[in-house]
Amino acid sequence: MNPDGRDVVELAAVPALGPLYARGAARSARSMAGRGTVRGTDLPAVQLMVRGVDPDADHLTAYQQLVAETVADALPAGFLHVLAFPVATAVMTRPGFPLPLLGMVHLANRVQQRRQVLLGETLDIRVHAAALRAHRKGATVDLVAEVSIGGTVVWHSESTYLAKGARLAGSDDAADAPRERSPFEPPTPTAAWRLGADVGRRYAAVSGDRNPIHTSTLAAKAFGFPRRIAHGMYTAARALADVGPAARGEAFVWEVEFARPVLLPSTVAVRVAPDAEAPAGPAGHGLALWSPHTGAAHLTGSVRPLVS
Repeated sequence: MNPDGRDVVELAAVPALGPLYARGAARSARSMAGRGTVRGTDLPAVQLMVRGVDPDADHLTAYQQLVAETVADALPAGFLHVLAFPVATAVMTRPGFPLPLLGMVHLANRVQQRRQVLLGETLDIRVHAAALRAHRKGATVDLVAEVSIGGTVVWHSESTYLAKGARLAGSDDAADAPRERSPFEPPTPTAAWRLGADVGRRYAAVSGDRNPIHTSTLAAKAFGFPRRIAHGMYTAARALADVGPAARGEAFVWEVEFARPVLLPSTVAVRVAPDAEAPAGPAGHGLALWSPHTGAAHLTGSVRPLVS
């Protein structure tokens, strides 16, 4: 048991995503058939752990080339998310997890990169679920992931997912749900990205995230999208790559919120630039992606130095 009271379940290896998706689909069908109210105490008090993960050089290079990162021995923060994602999926497909995996919407990601992580370092990965909260469209949950080296946490992430239609017991929907965002005002773009129809398949190949809404138009339409959509973490990782390793430094905080999904193929307007008016503390970079046709935001966020 770890200090916060969660039972630690150690897995022999990072699980394969294919069987997890199959299990998640079966559990989701049962969960959605009996969809109702969930309680804040319903999250299993379990943390999954995988020790001794050795990243593969070819896998790293393929990821770096896809998201336009510098090809080097340093593991990008988004690549560490890729390594931890199967363990997070295993948490969401365990018996007792109260929300259906299918249809989960990735709303936000908050990452602390506490130091540079290099190829050749052996990683331990831990993931647990936390913080069931009310949302105007359902309920949200955080998947908290950590990567450690020699017992020291070097990367910490909180990914927020929305289960549409679920309701948190005891919540007042009007009072507890997060407020609507302020209207997005498109800034001056610094770039435009042309994203081809195959981007979902290409990111799925390097990330293992083969959710069919990213790879199949028929599946995307079944979930209400007119065509397949880009992975949110692909667009977030490309924005992080645009900041560049020198500008972001070796220790930083990377935060993104996802708004409207990016349909594939499409062209998106991008702004990655130093903050014009930095709040108290070190200045960083602002991130934004939006539709050049409608002005609607796809992603907003920031990268700023991590202050210890």
